[in-house]
Amino acid sequence: MRTINWGIMGTARIGLNKVIPALQKSSFGRVAAIASRSAAPAEAAAQRLGVGRAHGSYEALLADPGVDAVYIPLPNHLHVPWSIRALEAGKHVLCEKPIGLNRGEAEQLIAAARRFPRLKIMEAFMYRFHPQWLAARRLIAEGGIGRLRTVQAFFSYWNVDPQNIRNIGAMGGGGMMDIGCYGVSLSRFLFGAEPQRVLGLVETDPAFGIDRLASGMLEFAEGTATFTCSTQLSAYQRVNIFGTEGRIEIEIPFNAPPDQPTRLWHQRGAATSEVKFGACDQYTVQGDRFARAILDDTPVPTPLEDALANMRVIEAVLASGRTGRAIEP
Repeated sequence: MRTINWGIMGTARIGLNKVIPALQKSSFGRVAAIASRSAAPAEAAAQRLGVGRAHGSYEALLADPGVDAVYIPLPNHLHVPWSIRALEAGKHVLCEKPIGLNRGEAEQLIAAARRFPRLKIMEAFMYRFHPQWLAARRLIAEGGIGRLRTVQAFFSYWNVDPQNIRNIGAMGGGGMMDIGCYGVSLSRFLFGAEPQRVLGLVETDPAFGIDRLASGMLEFAEGTATFTCSTQLSAYQRVNIFGTEGRIEIEIPFNAPPDQPTRLWHQRGAATSEVKFGACDQYTVQGDRFARAILDDTPVPTPLEDALANMRVIEAVLASGRTGRAIEP
């Protein structure tokens, strides 16, 4: 079986707890190396997770000839700079969402990627690869809820740690960048289109200076989408999808557990059915799909242009929250 060798850039918790274990189950890739800004944390992570090589700098990881592709879970403000450096080092790139701090950074990365057409690069929105989302999208396409008219999403958690990167504005913190991006992404994913107008309501934490409560309304040609995200509310997540003849509700839409079944409810008319899905690690599926694009030299599942489009809407929600006016992304 053909495989690629992954290098993990950083020892962020999402990488250590979610992505590395998922990639170690991959059919088309193996985790060959991990790097940190110094040797000790990289060596500790490599020993704990059974990774073969540990590097004491990101530069050393990019210079490793045994690494084909890098996964970048660094803070948001480092996504674009290190993605570009990885491309320049000849590595394929799977970068955590959001792709950058703003649309300008996203455009900069697209321009850099065009200089390396043989290299693959993708924003890591893992939820799109879970069978529950593929089933929801298929139900919509097949008319299972009639005509799609509106989508509602909610995602929240509680985090008031001043040292946490999600509460540091200069690092790209805030709820919209961390979890509000899901509300934007899934709406565009389901409608298969871009919103024409965006309205945002944003509450800023007076100490951290980041958005701690944000709601967005997106107007599409065929309907609307609304979402709320917060970094200072009781933890919860749910998505409801409404059509002219039915409804879909996804119980755990974003952080689907890799070792437990998930479910959605499909209502059509007066009848409601529960659709169950076996345990699935969406990070593994994402890694496999990306690796196959490298091995087969085919387009990645989600092109960078989608990441740019998502960033435009995120910026529009935040700009609308500041100005009180609807924005055309």
